[in-house]
Amino acid sequence: MAQIDKPNLHFNTKLYTGNGSSGNAITGVGFQPDFTWIKDRDNTRNHILTDAVRGATKTVFSNLTNAEETDTSALTAFGTDGFTLGNGTKVNGNNINFVSWNWKANGAGSSNTDGSITSTVSANTTAGFSIIKWTGTGSNGTIGHGLGAVPKVYIVKNLDSVGKFWFFPTFFNNANEYLDGFTSTAGLQTDGNGLTNSTLPTNSVISLGTSSTINTSGNDIICYAFAEKAGYSKFGSYTGNGSTDGTFIYTGFKPAFVLIKSSSTGGTYYHWGMWDIGRSPSNVNDKILAANTSDDESNPSNLGAGQNIDFLSNGFKHRSADVVNNQSGTTYIYMAFAENPIVGSNNIPATAR
Repeated sequence: MAQIDKPNLHFNTKLYTGNGSSGNAITGVGFQPDFTWIKDRDNTRNHILTDAVRGATKTVFSNLTNAEETDTSALTAFGTDGFTLGNGTKVNGNNINFVSWNWKANGAGSSNTDGSITSTVSANTTAGFSIIKWTGTGSNGTIGHGLGAVPKVYIVKNLDSVGKFWFFPTFFNNANEYLDGFTSTAGLQTDGNGLTNSTLPTNSVISLGTSSTINTSGNDIICYAFAEKAGYSKFGSYTGNGSTDGTFIYTGFKPAFVLIKSSSTGGTYYHWGMWDIGRSPSNVNDKILAANTSDDESNPSNLGAGQNIDFLSNGFKHRSADVVNNQSGTTYIYMAFAENPIVGSNNIPATAR
């Protein structure tokens, strides 16, 4: 597998301060993003998720079950080096600090007939990321994902109906296991066959069952699919040890972003934790946001301090015993994206932080 030497051409965290005015162009992402996730760092506000396949003004929320909304005051356009904002407070409040996480796919997408259901796919095969949109049929079927590799994680949302995201960690090799993402703090769940027709994805298609949640007849559905790429992305699980000298997770690169969720245990404080190098450029990385809450970065759901992680040259290590990321004996799933590989073809090694 070829290694990605410049991960920031495919994923980047961009911090910015809002100005309250329409037409605020945020640049410095380093590429034209196709999936942008924005969160107000200073205030209790919803997470805003937009992508180029649905259209820049089409919004869904990780912390709400709302159907898709059209919002011309939020993100209004994707640009060659970033994105443009309207005057909405949720993404562009004056003097408010925001974080945006940005992934590169392949623009607005094109028709894909690899599956039994025609889908619109925007795929970045180099980085293993695709955005897939289709109209549900209510019957068993498949959709093409365009990755040319088996997704390790895929995340699905019905755009036309109230409902959660569905998070499928296929690295457990069980087609019927999922997490209620992102609004729920529950652990791993098991379905019969209504969601996936009891079939794991292949290198060309994702299988769908008859579920009225992710394959509702006549409803538009969106999916974000991720295949693993050396030097860029890693998806998997680990077991916490409950220590400030915590579990180390090898990724093969210096992380730029990590998302973590407990899978073996659920409950009020088992949040979808999000850490990145933009908000915390040196260790200990102690600035957490939670994908399932609207809370600001200082105190997600009254957890206070204690969800600490070190981002190292070859992975990440836990520096707290919190239930969010390192409770003893608890199994967690993670998604990690790279700042730098350990050593790229340009012979620049990743260094410890």
